[in-house]
Amino acid sequence: MKIRSCVGITKPSLLLVHSELPALTFHKTKLTWTSTLRFPSNYERTSGSVTRFHCSVAGRTGASTSVSSSSSKSNTVHLSRKQVKPSSLYSRPSLSNMKKERIANRAKVYEFLRVLGIIPDELDGLELPVTVEVMQERIDFLHKLGLTIEDINNYPLVLGCSVKKNMIPVLDYLGKLGVRKSTFTEFLRRYPQVLHASVVVDLAPVVKYLQGLDIKPNDIPRVLEKYPEVLGFKLEGTMSTSVAYLVGIGVSRREVGGVLTKYPEILGMRVGRVIKPFVEYLEGLGIPRLAIARLIEKRPHILGFGLEERVKPNVASLLEFNVRKASLPSIVAQYPEIIGIDLKPKLLGQRSLIQSIIDLEPEDFGTVVEKMPQIVSLSNTSMVKHADFLKGCGFSLQQVRSMVVECPQILALNLDIMKLSFDYFQMEMQRPLDDLVAFPAFFTYGLESTIKPRDKIVAKKCFKCSLSWLLNCSDEKFKERLNYDTIEMEEMETMPSFDMNSLMEPRSDESDSDYEEDSDDEYA
Repeated sequence: MKIRSCVGITKPSLLLVHSELPALTFHKTKLTWTSTLRFPSNYERTSGSVTRFHCSVAGRTGASTSVSSSSSKSNTVHLSRKQVKPSSLYSRPSLSNMKKERIANRAKVYEFLRVLGIIPDELDGLELPVTVEVMQERIDFLHKLGLTIEDINNYPLVLGCSVKKNMIPVLDYLGKLGVRKSTFTEFLRRYPQVLHASVVVDLAPVVKYLQGLDIKPNDIPRVLEKYPEVLGFKLEGTMSTSVAYLVGIGVSRREVGGVLTKYPEILGMRVGRVIKPFVEYLEGLGIPRLAIARLIEKRPHILGFGLEERVKPNVASLLEFNVRKASLPSIVAQYPEIIGIDLKPKLLGQRSLIQSIIDLEPEDFGTVVEKMPQIVSLSNTSMVKHADFLKGCGFSLQQVRSMVVECPQILALNLDIMKLSFDYFQMEMQRPLDDLVAFPAFFTYGLESTIKPRDKIVAKKCFKCSLSWLLNCSDEKFKERLNYDTIEMEEMETMPSFDMNSLMEPRSDESDSDYEEDSDDEYA
């Protein structure tokens, strides 16, 4: 008896296949039963497996025979293919290989920099060119701008700037503003960080802000050349507060643009740490705040004098050299630079020189400085020539000394003009030398504009007066004096001196300030 059956296996991947499966045969007494499983002809292609069973009942033993499946063969081939490394033109390197390559390229760039003398220690973490060639291009461009290896070592981060993306756009913008190419080298030495900046985001807004401070467009390039660091400041930070404080103490708004053009470093000064302590110290010396504002308008660079490092030591030196404390306001107002220079050596040198040429006493040197503080910066040659001229005019050493103490300016005037004035004094005025000893300031007046016209008027009226009465007044006052019946002695003896009020003349635009009342509280 034969039984035919067909079995379909839907998931051949789950079929347990042995390399050899014997047929099972079942045996009875003299009875043999053979069972053969037959599958459709297309099943082998579908499942890839054919199995035959032969059963024997009598011996309860079994054997099976199996035909090797195509699925097993295909799996075996597939596994063997996986073991072969792919070789494709589109294969990508692994991340580890890429990292190793980057490290190797950076090491080459570092070695290249070291050979040139550039120390790359600060460049770790900075994006740099991957090839030596690109780095060479950047260094060559910096060299064309005038920067040296030393300059690059001072700010090695400049090597992270791309020539095309960073350097050229920034330099083109500065050139269009009017910054001279001849200043680029010093500009970049002072502020190399500008090469990292964005023209639109960083630079253009600062330039617009400067123009809003009444700095003329033509002056913007000069401001940037003097103080390139201003391009890195925040608009509403130090710049705005420093300007507001200056206006608050009396600096005219109309003068702000000129002040910043002369000394743009003010924009980087902190009010609480620099400007305000400086102003308050000068006030403590006796200089009125409005006078300080006028000094700043004329010489804004005085704000850069270090208060602790220079100003206070210089004031102490003046007192040490017999300058009276009450005279300090006048001295600073006349010659503000005296509190900013290396003063003590100059005082020592000038005192020694004047003492040697006119036998000046140390006590009198303080008086000379009070009347003409510029004496500390006067050249030695000039003082010697002027002293010799006075001696040649017939004045004794004692008279020359007296004249210098009374009017130190005679050591600094134009010698040719002094000779003309003295000739007129001798030939036309025919006065004794003692008149000049009493009023040596005669030499400080214009011969054609003042001396001759007034002398002729007085001669016509047959007035006899001192040189002080004749010259030491304005034209209006002189006309009044001509109508006097008598000459007052106090007017005759008055000597010209510095007037602090001349610094505080009222200005027509002072009412424009909105900061005058609140400035102290705001910056306390």
